[in-house]
Amino acid sequence: MSDQDGKKPLGLSGGARAGTVKQSFARGRTNNVVVETKRKRVSVPKPGAQSAAAVNAQGGKQTATTDSEMDRRLKALQAAKAREAEDNERRAREEQERDQERKRRREEIEAKDREEKEREQLLKQKAEDDARRQEEAREARERPAGTVTPATAPTADKPDRTRNLGPDARPARNDAPRKREDDSGKPKTDGERRGGKLTVNQALRGGEGGRQRSMASMRRKQERQRRGGPSTPQEKVMRTVQLPETIVVSELANRMSERVAAVVKSLMQSGMMVTQNEVIDADTAELIIEEFGHSVQRVSESDVEQVIESVEDKPEDLVDRAPVITIMGHVDHGKTSLLDAIRKTKVASGESGGITQHIGAYQVEVGGKALSFLDTPGHAAFTSMRARGAQVTDIVVLVVAADDQVMPQTVEAINHAKAANVPMIIAINKMDRPGADPQKVRTDLLQHEVVVEAMSGEVQDVEVSAHTGEGLDKLLEAIALQAEILELKANPKRNAEAAVIEAQLDVGRGPVATVLVQNGTLRRGDIFVVGEQWGKVRALIDDSGKRVEEAGPSVPVEVLGLSGTPGAGDVLNVVGTEAQAREISEYRMQAAKDKRAAAGAATTLDQMMAKVKEDKDVSELPILVKADVQGSAEAILQAMEKIGNDEVRVRVLHSGVGAITESDITLAEASGAPVIGFNVRANAPARAAANQKGVEIRYYSVIYDMVDDIRDAASGLLSAEIKETFIGYAEIREVFKVTGVGNVAGCLVTEGIAQRSAGVRLLRDDVVIHEGTLKTLKRFKDEVKEVQSGQECGMAFERYEDIRKGDVIEIFTRQEVERTLGTE
Repeated sequence: MSDQDGKKPLGLSGGARAGTVKQSFARGRTNNVVVETKRKRVSVPKPGAQSAAAVNAQGGKQTATTDSEMDRRLKALQAAKAREAEDNERRAREEQERDQERKRRREEIEAKDREEKEREQLLKQKAEDDARRQEEAREARERPAGTVTPATAPTADKPDRTRNLGPDARPARNDAPRKREDDSGKPKTDGERRGGKLTVNQALRGGEGGRQRSMASMRRKQERQRRGGPSTPQEKVMRTVQLPETIVVSELANRMSERVAAVVKSLMQSGMMVTQNEVIDADTAELIIEEFGHSVQRVSESDVEQVIESVEDKPEDLVDRAPVITIMGHVDHGKTSLLDAIRKTKVASGESGGITQHIGAYQVEVGGKALSFLDTPGHAAFTSMRARGAQVTDIVVLVVAADDQVMPQTVEAINHAKAANVPMIIAINKMDRPGADPQKVRTDLLQHEVVVEAMSGEVQDVEVSAHTGEGLDKLLEAIALQAEILELKANPKRNAEAAVIEAQLDVGRGPVATVLVQNGTLRRGDIFVVGEQWGKVRALIDDSGKRVEEAGPSVPVEVLGLSGTPGAGDVLNVVGTEAQAREISEYRMQAAKDKRAAAGAATTLDQMMAKVKEDKDVSELPILVKADVQGSAEAILQAMEKIGNDEVRVRVLHSGVGAITESDITLAEASGAPVIGFNVRANAPARAAANQKGVEIRYYSVIYDMVDDIRDAASGLLSAEIKETFIGYAEIREVFKVTGVGNVAGCLVTEGIAQRSAGVRLLRDDVVIHEGTLKTLKRFKDEVKEVQSGQECGMAFERYEDIRKGDVIEIFTRQEVERTLGTE
């Protein structure tokens, strides 16, 4: 069987030329292959046509146009004209549609106006008919019985058609529609009956063509008539509605004491399809209020705080209250120990580092009378906490150690007490110490305009010892005497008003605020607003950890049930409803946000550029701070602001209250900052994230340890100070030119020594013309490290050769000195 197997071999159709190609393989094998090649097609131009090359050769101008080209051009021209005609027709059609739309809208507006006028006329006519019926009913009641009214008596114009007729006579048929009496006594024709399904328009129109009264409504009316005789409609109460810029539909109905459905229906009749949870503007709400017959009182957003009433207390409602005493003074002067001795507890031993870092609030019973004590920190970082303690107190007890002197925080406490206009009692503590000198304390206080009674002044002073209890009775007597002079009174029967002493975020209990009730009585279940937060009192806990139902004036308690952590120093006010509390809270939040935005917007571009230029050479130490209470976080921020100088400063990226969380670690990693925990710890996810991302977490319980460590870390960013030390002078006696080295100065060391590693300055006529280092220092032909005074040597400068005979070389050493940030 052949290779072709009887079939015709494949080949190119027509115009192909056959050929043979010989292939050679290994081991002498060959093969002949038949191939075909196709001849190139030659295109011959038509007569009269001109090639593109010819056109280009003639300067791009075609001398003749073919019939096909002319046809194509004519078709393109006809298509363009057709498109233009279509566009003109489309524009005319759109203009006509716009005219029709404008005409339709105008007709709708006119129809709506006509409907409104007809509705007003119907309402007016209905009011007139009601007045006429009331007048007729009144006349009927006043007319004696048996009198025929003109409406029922036959008249000359209307003769009685049934008179003089037989018993089988029937009245003439009247083509008018029959009338029936509805439940209100008003005649109703068959044409007014409701037929078919109730439409939306009929439901919205009400009265005319609206729904008939249901059977249940009729039964209720009959039951009322059986119980109390004829029912009389109650007179509607007209109210003055306070209207803010925007209001929710349901709240508008609540303020008008109207049904929400009636308000929504009225809005739908006005063309607004809204629900009870949607917000409407003041103008629309004013129209609705006037439609229901109420009056409007426009209020601004700030008027929401008017619900916090500042009522004047009546003299008969005022009762005696316990005085609020604040213990103030310098750190380690024995404030908390003195309070421990009064309370007979051990609070100071539980404080970190033996110093108070929170405002502690306690109530003590002394001689059957209650005394409320506030213990403030004495450390320099807690300035704002001392100021806050002075503002909410009645009496300040200033503790000064007898073996010490008047210290900076003592002076600061005196200034806070004077600024708050609060009377002071000086407690000279540590009288049991060997070096106690109370007279020196009294003398030192004179420098700050505090004159005690022992020096013919008005300020009481008592010598006490918190360790032995000496003089405590005298101190309590002085406090009781001062409280009696002040005649402290409050009204416990009003809504509570309290000052936030401290606030914290407790893991198990949520936001907790320690408050001191100043007026009124705070009860469990009260709704309140405090700063930007609001809440409902879930529990009240006194200073001994017991739950109480209420707290009167001058009683410190912990409040649970806040929406967030308030700021220390905020005022807590009890309000009527949750809606009011939420509205006030949202307004205050927005006001604070706008204030921060305005502060940022007030900075001009030039000021920003100037600040960037100033901060260009300033190194920053970023940190992230979490504290246990709001007051500690505030004190840490103030302490961090005081660390630094023109070269270095500390920047607090974020500060908050509560445990260290994973989001804090993420922020710290992004900015390369350590996380500082003050009396708080990181939770498990935060610890895992910190280990994974390499974020440093540092825990502190004493504030001055933290301040010292941050100051040391910031000091490490300071550039080292370069200190120069003069070691010698050398005078150039001759200048030599050495091949491969350059100019070499032959010198005589006139003072001190010359060292090869030292820095040098070249002086010419006592003017510095070069400063650098030595390249070589030789004595004779040997390279040496140093040359003593009175000896000759050879010197060559690094990359400098302009040296002359008579120049003087000053030799000195440089030393880097580490710098630190000074303490205050």
